[in-house]
Amino acid sequence: MADDNVEIVAGNLLLRPWREADSAAVYRACQDPEIQRWTRVPSPYLPEHARQLTTEISPSAWATGSGAPLGVFDADTGELLGANGLVNLAGGTGEVGYWTAPWARGRGVAATALRAVATFAFEALRVHRIVWHASVGNHASRLVAQRAGVRVAGRVRRSGRDPDETIDAWIGTLLPGEVTVDDPPRYAPGSPAAQRAAVFGAPQPTLPGRYPLGDLGPMRDDEGELDEIVAACQDPESARWTTVPVPYARADAEFFVRRHAPLSWTAGESAVFRIADAQGRYAGTVDLRLEADDDQAAEVGFLVAPWARGRGLGTAALRTVCDWGFDALGLGRIVWRAHVGNEASRRAARQAGFVEEGIQRAGCAQRGERHDAWVAARLASDPR
Repeated sequence: MADDNVEIVAGNLLLRPWREADSAAVYRACQDPEIQRWTRVPSPYLPEHARQLTTEISPSAWATGSGAPLGVFDADTGELLGANGLVNLAGGTGEVGYWTAPWARGRGVAATALRAVATFAFEALRVHRIVWHASVGNHASRLVAQRAGVRVAGRVRRSGRDPDETIDAWIGTLLPGEVTVDDPPRYAPGSPAAQRAAVFGAPQPTLPGRYPLGDLGPMRDDEGELDEIVAACQDPESARWTTVPVPYARADAEFFVRRHAPLSWTAGESAVFRIADAQGRYAGTVDLRLEADDDQAAEVGFLVAPWARGRGLGTAALRTVCDWGFDALGLGRIVWRAHVGNEASRRAARQAGFVEEGIQRAGCAQRGERHDAWVAARLASDPR
């Protein structure tokens, strides 16, 4: 497959095979920490890596038909804006990969280029399926793929090049006839999906609280705090009303702090916040779990340590995390559930503005059993 005459124009973008003269611009772009973090470019990225791409890797891929790597340029000025193209071309399938130069972000370059590459692949290369994948946490790449029509279908476990890596990857596919012309409304700028991508693509924030609540922030991994988490979760009332493991061991706290909380944030699945009292001491946790199929819905849960109960901390934490969910994530509805009989949780939810909707039969699962649940909700349109 010769690359001499390949030029793709898409709006104000020009996509073409790499040339040796592009090496300096490629080197400059690939100094960006985000490109080195999320793509497979070498790190540190040296000038010889850029020259190897433009003079060896790209020409060889085109000559052998194993790939179709392309640079993305401003059609008027010739400025490098990014990279987009296919690798692992075989049997009618290709894998798409892309990056955007830091100076070109926020302009829709990647989605426009991806649509153009996909159309070229289906029409000129006779590809019948395009595969996309990105490390879990690369929300910007996922949003670009979804805007171009890629259907994200799930995860590949332990997808890193190093067999010791534990990073999972999102995976999706794009078929002929599925390439979008414009951003689907669900993924358009300003949509809840776009808001979620921006929030979860950044470090977890600390939310300021009002007295008697301290800040809500990420879980802390230190020995004293792990001891307090164990003590809170070994409390009989915690075991009675929540899904914490019973018996609760130190290893459970370590898993929760070091794996569950940070990885659920990275994946954009939930936000787990440490509740602190006015003096900054650990007082419990509150988590906001997002619905996978509804960008505007979530469920909230919380646990208050026994030494912090009766001071309004649960109510204050619920109010704070729900207001953040409405404002930062574009949520429209947040649900609270509790076992029928959990009067303390019910009282906190009522005081936090939740409106009861009824009893859901067998609505809560706990250690292999099901229990009836009170259900209540707050809406974004409710008074704060």
